[in-house]
Amino acid sequence: MSDAVKVGFAPFSAAPRGILVVFCDDTLKFGAATRKTLGAAADLVRRAAETNQFKGKSGSALDILAPQGLKVSRLIVVGAGKVSALKDNDYFKLGGAAAGKLRAGNDAATIIAELPDAAMTPEQAAAVAAGVRLRVYKFDRYKTKKKEGEDAALRAEVSIAVGDVAAARKAFAPDAHIVDGVIMARELVNEPPNVLYPAEFARRAAQLRKLGVDVEILDVKAMKKLGMGALLGVAQGSTQPGRTVIMRWNGGKRGDQPVAFIGKGVCFDTGGISIKGAANMEDMKGDMGGAACVVGLMQALAARKAKVNAVGAIGVVENMPDGNAQRPGDIVTSMSGQTIEIINTDAEGRLVLADVLWYVAKKFKPKFMVDLATLTGAILVALGTEYAGLFSNNDELAERLTKVGQATGERLWRMPLGPEYDKQIDSQFADVKNTGGRNGGSITAAQFLQRFVDDTPWAHLDIAGTAMGAPKNDINQSWGSGFGVRLLERLVAEYYEAKK
Repeated sequence: MSDAVKVGFAPFSAAPRGILVVFCDDTLKFGAATRKTLGAAADLVRRAAETNQFKGKSGSALDILAPQGLKVSRLIVVGAGKVSALKDNDYFKLGGAAAGKLRAGNDAATIIAELPDAAMTPEQAAAVAAGVRLRVYKFDRYKTKKKEGEDAALRAEVSIAVGDVAAARKAFAPDAHIVDGVIMARELVNEPPNVLYPAEFARRAAQLRKLGVDVEILDVKAMKKLGMGALLGVAQGSTQPGRTVIMRWNGGKRGDQPVAFIGKGVCFDTGGISIKGAANMEDMKGDMGGAACVVGLMQALAARKAKVNAVGAIGVVENMPDGNAQRPGDIVTSMSGQTIEIINTDAEGRLVLADVLWYVAKKFKPKFMVDLATLTGAILVALGTEYAGLFSNNDELAERLTKVGQATGERLWRMPLGPEYDKQIDSQFADVKNTGGRNGGSITAAQFLQRFVDDTPWAHLDIAGTAMGAPKNDINQSWGSGFGVRLLERLVAEYYEAKK
C-alpha cells in the first residue's frame, strides 16, 4: 500500500520542524497558539498577504520561504474562509489543502490544528490528519524513472500540533482505519488489468481474513451449482475464470440481521461481442470500482472493530470477446430463475450484480442491501462527476444515504424508479432483457436490478462518474478515488452500529 507519510500528533508547545503550516480565517486572524509560535513572523505574514493579495479564502494558501524569525524552511498559511461556515468534511479538506503544499524532499512538517476562535476539537484535528493522508496518496509503483519536474511520492513525518495529544490520537484511531480502507479501494482501481484479474482480486480480498473477516470464494463450479447463469454468461468469454467473493464481519450480536454491500467487479470490460470503441478503453480497468469500495469498506469496518454484522459480496469477472463469449440474442437463466435476453453484451455489470444480489438477499436476509457499480455512461450525462446516482426502493435508506453523502462530501442524487420504465426492459423472448435502450439508461439499469432484490430494502449507487477519472480535489489526487468507503462507513456508524 502506497502510504509513505507518517502522521502523528504533538502539543502546541513543541518546536515546529521542517515546514510550518498554520490556518487563518478570511480576516487573516490566527489562534492564540499559532500567534505564539509565529511571534514576530506574524507581521511578515501580513505584509506578504498584502503583496500577494491573499485574503484567507477557503483552500487558498500563502507560501513564505525561509521566514525571518522562525527556525523552519517554509511557512505556509492556509485559508479556512469563514470559520462559522465550516462543516465536518471541511476539516478533511483543510488537511488535504495543507498537504498539497508539501513537496517531495521535505522530510518533516508541522501543522498547527487551530483556528482563530479556538483549538480544533480532537475529532477535527483527526480529520485534518486523515485529509493529509488521503491527499498524499500516490500510485506510482510501476514507474522506474521520473520525468524532470514530475513530483515524486512525498515521504515525510507530519506532526499535527493539538491541545490534547491523547484525545487526538484516540479520535484518529478509527479515522486511520477508514483512510486505510479508502487507500485499499484506490489501489485496486488503479492496478492494471494484467495484474488485477478475477482470481487475483479474490486473493486480495481474502487477505481480510487477517482482520477477522470470514471470506468465502466461489469458483466457477460452485457458481454453476448455485445457478448463477447471468454472472457466468459474462465471464465465459475470458480465459480468466470469474469469482464471487463473500466477506463477513461479525462484530454485532449473534443472530442480528447483517447489513449488506454488493459490488460490481468487472476487472476489465471490452464490451464483449458488443465491443467498445478503442478510445479510452484502457479506463475500463476501473470497471470494478464498486467491488473495490466493498473490499475497502469491509477492511475499514473490521479494522476499527465495528459493532455490526456486515456482509460484503463482490462478483469479479472479465468481459472479453472470445469465441466462447455470449452473444446478443442469447438467453441466460439467473440464479433467481428469471430468464434474461442479452441485447447488448456491454450491459454486463447488471448481469453480474443480478446473481450476487439474489444470493445475498436469500442467504443472509439482510436489513438492507446497497450495491455499488460503475454501471452506466448515462449517469455521467445526467450528473457529471460530482454526484453519484442513487436509486432505491426504500425512502428511509435513501434519505440516510443522502444525508451521510452530504456529511462526507461523497454526494448522491436520488433518481427515479417506477413501473413505467419496465416496458423498456420487457423482452419478447425472456422474462427481461438486459438493456432498455438509450433513453433513461441509468434508470432502466436500476429497474433491471430491482427485479433481483425481492422485498429487501435496497439502494443502488451508480458510481461511473465518481469512482475513477473524476476531477482531482483537496483529498484525492489519484485516478481511482475510493469513492463510497467513507460514505458507507458513516452510514453504518450513524444508523446501524450498536452504540457503546
